[in-house]
Amino acid sequence: MAEPEVSPAAASGGGRLRNAFGGVLCAITLLLIGVVAFSIRLFSVIKYESVIHEFDPYFNFRVTQFLSKNGIYEFWNWFDDRTWYPLGRVIGGTVYPGLTLTAGTIWWLLNSLNIPLSVETVCVFTAPIFSANASWATYLLTKEAKGTGAGLMAAAILAMVPSYISRSVAGSYDNEAVAIFALIFTFYLYVKTLNTGSLFYATLNALSYFYMVCSWGGYTFIINLIPMHVLLCIVTGRYSSRLYIAYAPLVILGTLLAALVPVVGFNAVMTSEHFASFLVFIILHVVALVYYIKGLLTPRLFKVAMTLVISVGLAVCFAVVAILVALVASSPTKGWSGRSLSLLDPTYASKYIPIIASVSEHQPPTWPSYFMDINVLAFLIPAGIISCFLPLSDASSFMVLYLVTAVYFSGVMVRLMLVLAPAACILSGIALSEVFSVLTRSIKFQLSKFFDDSPTSSGDSSPESSTNSTKNENRNEKSETAPKEKPSKKNRKKEKELAESVTVKPKKEKRLLVLPFELSVMGILLLIVLGGFYVVHCVWAAAEAYSAPSIVLTSRSRDGLHVFDDFREAYAWLSHNTDVDDKVASWWDYGYQTTAMANRTVIVDNNTWNNTHIATVGTAMSSPEKAAWEIFNSLDVKYVLVVFGGLVGYPSDDINKFLWMVRIGGGVFPHIKEPDYLRDGQYRVDAQATPTMLNCLMYKLCYYRFVETDGKGFDRVRGYEIGKKHFKLTHFEEVFTTHHWMVRLYKLKPQKNRVRGKLKKSKSAKTSSTLATGQKKNPWQ
Repeated sequence: MAEPEVSPAAASGGGRLRNAFGGVLCAITLLLIGVVAFSIRLFSVIKYESVIHEFDPYFNFRVTQFLSKNGIYEFWNWFDDRTWYPLGRVIGGTVYPGLTLTAGTIWWLLNSLNIPLSVETVCVFTAPIFSANASWATYLLTKEAKGTGAGLMAAAILAMVPSYISRSVAGSYDNEAVAIFALIFTFYLYVKTLNTGSLFYATLNALSYFYMVCSWGGYTFIINLIPMHVLLCIVTGRYSSRLYIAYAPLVILGTLLAALVPVVGFNAVMTSEHFASFLVFIILHVVALVYYIKGLLTPRLFKVAMTLVISVGLAVCFAVVAILVALVASSPTKGWSGRSLSLLDPTYASKYIPIIASVSEHQPPTWPSYFMDINVLAFLIPAGIISCFLPLSDASSFMVLYLVTAVYFSGVMVRLMLVLAPAACILSGIALSEVFSVLTRSIKFQLSKFFDDSPTSSGDSSPESSTNSTKNENRNEKSETAPKEKPSKKNRKKEKELAESVTVKPKKEKRLLVLPFELSVMGILLLIVLGGFYVVHCVWAAAEAYSAPSIVLTSRSRDGLHVFDDFREAYAWLSHNTDVDDKVASWWDYGYQTTAMANRTVIVDNNTWNNTHIATVGTAMSSPEKAAWEIFNSLDVKYVLVVFGGLVGYPSDDINKFLWMVRIGGGVFPHIKEPDYLRDGQYRVDAQATPTMLNCLMYKLCYYRFVETDGKGFDRVRGYEIGKKHFKLTHFEEVFTTHHWMVRLYKLKPQKNRVRGKLKKSKSAKTSSTLATGQKKNPWQ
């Protein structure tokens, strides 16, 4: 029976309809992915309340409040006298303004449209909004490398990956909230420029890089990864004009724009983190010059010119390297920042900069944390790498390089698991897309064979092999007869391209894999089950692991759910019971919250820009009560805040952080020695603790009256009774302790009025000591 003929017009019309339907379906899928990315991050608001989380977000929230109230010009010139007393801080020149300007712009637009949302509400929901944007940017990036199917799969995976959720839940108002979107979108525009060679996309790439520089200090990852890929393309012989257009405008425009950000300034051209981009920029121009000369000269003249270009190029490179070495040699850290050196040498921070090593998110991750943050993606990544090499393109090689570098940096610092998340999602999306393509193609072919009435050969192991061989034979006959004809000169190029396509197509068709029907259906079911487990894990991580705000703690017991709201209780007491100009001393972890929620001046905060100032506070906490009083009094401190978890079992208290205070203080003031606080190398607060430990200010402020709670003084965090139970404070007085004893506030006692006889005695003693030493005693020693 003859099949009905289909006209070309009808076929093209059906193709257009299919493409239009595919486009609409893709748009709807992306919209649903954005909704999922936004909604999965709202557990913190649903389970708790709409509050800012953690520590750094409170500073960002306070800065955004100032911006929305006073305007952009006041923001750039704002000198904050409530932080780092008595030094203060220039906010406009020391922050990455991208997050603040983004949230401030959103707040301004909403209020212009008569949508009266508060600044706090906008800040709470900024991270979920940009997580949806990051998912869409992931789709665009993956689509440029491996097509629409892989892009949709990667976007869906990124929308739910726990590693990204941990830094983008509602209330997590930190720089990474917008920076991950900027990172992915910058990579997309780079790959798009690499594929198209468009100067328009190259300019957009520089602007996207500028937004990334404004948002996060991790922009140095971009300005080092892209030069590495450009150098890889040059070494592997993949240089093209598209590569030049993708890289050269980024270095020039991107560096100029980055220098406009006050916190970066001339660091964009003076620090070692940026030198790799300039060196590759020179190498790229040398290679471009070589290719240009090669197209103009004969082979003989090209050899002479090549020798000249290489000589001049090497001389220029050596000169640039010598200048860079001279600039770098004058710096004790060789032009690298402390965090960058910690990434290149994981032991650097623990040896030289304990303030960086003391931060928990700067520690190396454990193996379980990888399974927690990327889950099954760890098993899909190798398949994605293999797919990127079949075939290898400039875009797919960039994906592989991105993954390799991200895996290394995430292994050094747990915070950079966030940078690994997009790469893992992209490679996993590519792997799943390829697997689904093979399985669905196999099912489609097997079903078409089942409903086909034409006889097939039973001796073939694969039915496709017979059809492919028939097609290949016909095409081989055409390719064999083609050289017998004598084409004209005008059509030689066209004939050559046609012959190459004819010979290449059979090879590609031979690679098509067709699996048995039962195996294909089973494979799809297994992938669906695997995806179900991934979704369940992501929802659990979003709801339980990463939604709890650190300022409000909860615990479950037989009695039900217990809420610990001690932090806000303490900050409210400070706000209502102290003078506006009073200074509060605490460890630097709580500086941002104290300033934002209590509106009181702090000595140190989470910016950690002045190591000496932090060491001074650490020294005071490590010193005996009288010496600590003298240090705090010299800083005009009126109240001291400590966090204690021994009663309720809160492990992140100041007693567990105390050794870092000793190390940081001892790095500046040598009389503070860590071994004095250890008993046989062990850190103890029980009866076996050292006298130095039992008499230091931190011990006394945390354990003062603690024995009254249960009569024994049992510390639930450390797991034993404290060593010194009954003691009195001579220079500090307790003014407030929260309901669960988690935050304790003390006030410095004023100097006592001395009796006249004692005054004369003390004066004579002071005179004799002054004559003996010849100088006044330093209260910090």
